[in-house]
Amino acid sequence: MSIRHILCSTTVAFMFLSTVPGRVIAKESITEYSVENKDGFDKALDAYNNKDYEKAVKIARKLAKRNNAEAQNLLGICYFYGYGVEQSHDEAVKWWKKAAEQGVALAQNCLGICYDLGKGVEQSYDEAVKWYRLAAEQGIAEAQNDLGVCYENGDGVEQSYTEATKWYRLAAEQGHVQAQCNLGGCYYNGNGVEQSHTKAAKWYTLAAEQGHAQAQYNLGVCYYIGYGVEQSYDEAVKWYRLAAEQGVALAQYELGVCYCNGDGVKQSYTEAAKWWKKAAEQGHAKAQNNLGLCYDNGEGVEQSYTEAIKWWKKAAEQGDVEAQNNLGVCYCNGDGVKQSYTEAVKWYRLAAEQGHAQAQYHLGLCYYIGYGVEQSYDEAVKWWKKAAEQGHEEAKKELDFMEL
Repeated sequence: MSIRHILCSTTVAFMFLSTVPGRVIAKESITEYSVENKDGFDKALDAYNNKDYEKAVKIARKLAKRNNAEAQNLLGICYFYGYGVEQSHDEAVKWWKKAAEQGVALAQNCLGICYDLGKGVEQSYDEAVKWYRLAAEQGIAEAQNDLGVCYENGDGVEQSYTEATKWYRLAAEQGHVQAQCNLGGCYYNGNGVEQSHTKAAKWYTLAAEQGHAQAQYNLGVCYYIGYGVEQSYDEAVKWYRLAAEQGVALAQYELGVCYCNGDGVKQSYTEAAKWWKKAAEQGHAKAQNNLGLCYDNGEGVEQSYTEAIKWWKKAAEQGDVEAQNNLGVCYCNGDGVKQSYTEAVKWYRLAAEQGHAQAQYHLGLCYYIGYGVEQSYDEAVKWWKKAAEQGHEEAKKELDFMEL
């Protein structure tokens, strides 16, 4: 998944909008301004970096009114975040536009983000692309990445993976962490470039080593499977853990799987349940189902049908077929819930219709006996055939019995 326009700030040189928290722009990156205003702007910038925002705004406003582009850009930043003034996205856009029209690349990028998000202006991908492109062509990595995302999604431009990878590459080669991850995704999936897991792993590694959580998870997947790198459960666990500790639900789930199987770590249901719970609490359906199994079996947690049902319901309501089948079994047997064949059939059917062989077998049994549905051998045979076609042995036996 490609990402753009996370708003963040830094007090070094001056703040800007970036996809990477804490990213620094050196003073030499600032557009040239007139000599007569140089001392004044330096004072405004010093005040800003010392967090004396009211002084920074006072000086910048005077310079901005004299058409100093850098002061206009700084004033836009202060209004956007409410530094030294009452926060106003409208005022931020007003000053950024003045600076952007004078060619200040950072203001152009900020203005693009405002149009992209609809902050202080009516949302418009067309306008966002216009300003992103101007900043991107001046080498602003954040704008290059954001323009790449626009091309990938077809926002304000005709969708083009080729153009997306072009702009991602320009940003990635400057060390832009999100662009590196995005470019890795393009190589992994073969979008806009010839598919190459080796190149995908290369770009994921560069981003992961900068602390990018999604890239760390992606790199973990590469090591777990052996895509583009030598297969290594140890390395997979290393990167999954780093991403999991940053709250990536997918990584938490996979780390739980590693602990469950003993892949790259000492086998531990307790650790598996711990990580699955973290992912489950973020709404990860497979983690919710697995956590339900832990509670059902008392593995890594104290046995509790009530907790098992709680997590299976959450997963089942998201369409997880394993959880739907498990929930059907609970209602059929009365484990942790009031016994109800009607409810059992409801959940079996949802899973069966998604192709779950065990649920198809169970649903066939319900029709054969008449549990929760009107008895029907035809319906029983129908569902057993579907299960048998997937290799379900019990369903095959039932069909053989029916033919006797």
